[in-house]
Amino acid sequence: MILDQYKLDRAKVSQVTYEANGLSSRFRNAKGDEITIIFQVSDNDIALRYHVVSNNEATRFKVLSEATSFNLPDKATTFITPQALPMTGWNGTKPSYEEPYTYDEKMTKPSLNGVGYTFPALFKNAEKGWVLVSETGVDSHYVGSRLSEGNADGIYQITFPQPGENAGIGDTYASMALPATTPWRTITVGEDLEPIVETTVSYDVVKPLYEPSEDYQMGRAAWSWIVWQDDSINYEDQIKYIDLAAELNFEYVLIDNWWDARIGRDKMEELVQYAADKNVAVILWYNSNGWWNDAPQTPQDKMNTSIARKQEMAWLQKIGVKGIKVDFFGGDKQATMALYEGILSDANDYGIGVTFHGCTLPRGWERMFPNFVTSEAVLASENLVFNQHSLDMHAFNATMLPFTRNTVAAMDFAPVFLNDRLSRDQERGTIRSTTDTFELATSVLYQSAVQHFGLTPNNLNEQPEHVLDFIREVPSTWDETQFVDGYPGKHVVLARRNGSNWYVVAVNGEKSANELPVNLPMLAGKTVQLLFDNANNKTQSKTVTVPDSGRMTLSLKGQGGVVLVAR
Repeated sequence: MILDQYKLDRAKVSQVTYEANGLSSRFRNAKGDEITIIFQVSDNDIALRYHVVSNNEATRFKVLSEATSFNLPDKATTFITPQALPMTGWNGTKPSYEEPYTYDEKMTKPSLNGVGYTFPALFKNAEKGWVLVSETGVDSHYVGSRLSEGNADGIYQITFPQPGENAGIGDTYASMALPATTPWRTITVGEDLEPIVETTVSYDVVKPLYEPSEDYQMGRAAWSWIVWQDDSINYEDQIKYIDLAAELNFEYVLIDNWWDARIGRDKMEELVQYAADKNVAVILWYNSNGWWNDAPQTPQDKMNTSIARKQEMAWLQKIGVKGIKVDFFGGDKQATMALYEGILSDANDYGIGVTFHGCTLPRGWERMFPNFVTSEAVLASENLVFNQHSLDMHAFNATMLPFTRNTVAAMDFAPVFLNDRLSRDQERGTIRSTTDTFELATSVLYQSAVQHFGLTPNNLNEQPEHVLDFIREVPSTWDETQFVDGYPGKHVVLARRNGSNWYVVAVNGEKSANELPVNLPMLAGKTVQLLFDNANNKTQSKTVTVPDSGRMTLSLKGQGGVVLVAR
């Protein structure tokens, strides 16, 4: 029997009691070398990994491939994202886990690029039930794995990175010192989606790799680049966004690419101090690359070696920067996993929290690395600004992610857009079709310990006070998460608790209105604030009392939302 009680301060829950049964099966070859398959099985989760020992003189070995595979029910359908081809996308920065999901597809249908699928992978049994497959515990000792194409028998096999990732730099296999233990492969099963949404297996089977150098603070962040783009990376506009963060009680402001060239280091010190005087901490953007992609954004060559990182991080610590966002990784090779680990470990020495973008899926990192904050690894909100198709699909995708990507790790989607057009002047740019309450709901729907908001300074004058008050008060960390109702691509209702306060959100991924009967025992008999959409798709607020039974009906407009807050 395995029993582990642990705490998390940046995930979907804060207190976890993990109980599982363990089984180890050991196999020995004629030379005396041993491989042990280790299983841990809890109520809804299975985790397995391999432990290899040589009884000869060998001190290291290579894992060239794995035979590990997953045999799904014959008529299962898929909700999975295709693996990207190497050196594609923006200046050769893929794969970066930014592909669209399949929707109830047959397993026999080839993936978009013919090279398999990324984790996590969700499958629906045609008869009844759901299966979520992923991996956790990946660090510098292994590669980041993925799934092969599904064959005619519904079998998906673990596969390794493609040779061309990271401009061909690094091996596609894993090299390990003996004795060696691989990462965990995980399976979560449920008759409904509750175990899928609420699983903590990504954290249950891993351990912290080092102690935190300080008490890292989570929170909300203002971010100019997401709507105002590159032109906003100047001293004056960053002052506006620091003021926005202060007005909304946000803990952070993120200053994005080109800050070194367009603001400069001396003026950045002034900005950091200006923000500190308003109780706002600064996160600065960096390009990860030394020589493995062609993305031109700077600062470059500051995160690619330990020497460069430590010099840069010493300066960041000196001027009071509390976090970094490192972008454009483009691969899952062991060398790239070592880069992630090196950035995190070095940053911890200087008390700096780390966010990754253009990156791999975090695999248990919230527990493994105490200064890991969040990661993108999703077709995130920048695409809502870049093209109308992504914005048109926004509601649909929002009802996919709580059942897929966000089940296993923090997801830095960067939600909550309240401009009708996603541009600075609101006279051009993509046109939003989701309602304001839908957008507010995504701040709770998406779990990220630092939540970067898509708000702009004009929102302070254009939104009613009940909307601004909600934004000022909504937390970014949670003590408890409960699945209430939903189906991928259609709708989702989640309940999250911070302290004694409950936030229940519902969003509609479809264009037609929906009446959702729900059971909310956590709100039974309570008087709560209800945020809902009016005829103009703007947010109204009223106070309602939830029946003692906890049962009520939520009215959702097409691509609309509802928020209930019990304080």
